[in-house]
Amino acid sequence: MPFHRAYNTPAAPSAAHPAASTAWKPRGDLVIGLILASVLAAPGAFPQEPPDNLAKLVARRETETETERNEYMYRQTVTLEELNDHGAVRGQYREVRDIIFSPKHERSEQEIGRAENGLKNLVLTDEDFRDIREIQPLVLTEDRLWNYETRFRGEETVDDVDCWVLQVRPRQMFSGLRYFDGTLWVDKREYNIVRMEGQAVPQIRTTKSENLFPRFTTIRKPIDGKHWFPAYTYGEDTLYFKTGPQRERLRIAYSNYKRFTAESTFTPK
Repeated sequence: MPFHRAYNTPAAPSAAHPAASTAWKPRGDLVIGLILASVLAAPGAFPQEPPDNLAKLVARRETETETERNEYMYRQTVTLEELNDHGAVRGQYREVRDIIFSPKHERSEQEIGRAENGLKNLVLTDEDFRDIREIQPLVLTEDRLWNYETRFRGEETVDDVDCWVLQVRPRQMFSGLRYFDGTLWVDKREYNIVRMEGQAVPQIRTTKSENLFPRFTTIRKPIDGKHWFPAYTYGEDTLYFKTGPQRERLRIAYSNYKRFTAESTFTPK
């Protein structure tokens, strides 16, 4: 039966060397003291305190990012692989979609070719495709922030970007809706999300079926020199069904970002 799931004091000068030209050399212990003082005074020597309203600043930036991303066309390539106990690929699902605009500025998805479905045990569900659209490229906008708890978890450097680390989890979950439970890395200057790790929730279990979802990581990159859009999502996880564990590997690539204009034309490749 197929499984259901988602998806760092100077010496006195000598007669040969008049005072006006004498070089001053500090004692060895004083040199050490000067070096230590310079290190302590260097930027970043002490942990910074995040702004009290960090989550709101992130949500405000995310709202701007979502608005900006909705002005772009791009290609989305999804690959889901079933793995056996030795990590070899046993089955695969792959699809390519172009997110495009009509001449009337209506946004839609256009499938490129036919999806290749060679999965043996896993079955992609509506929740999987919703997660691909809404959770893996998470946009924690102001209108969604109210339903999330956030907790500051420190600071780290990710891809040479100084980041705040923020834990995010839903306050409550309503039937039929999908949420993110995990960690965000947010750049300290503009509050862009640089990286996110976590899982789409809830897991769905009934007496007749199980719809389980893997942990994943999404990496963002600056697209227009200001906003950070999803570049790729990856994850390898084991889902524990009643009928047995199933390893899987998920890859989502977001490419060919192109800002839409009234004169834009888009030809699928």
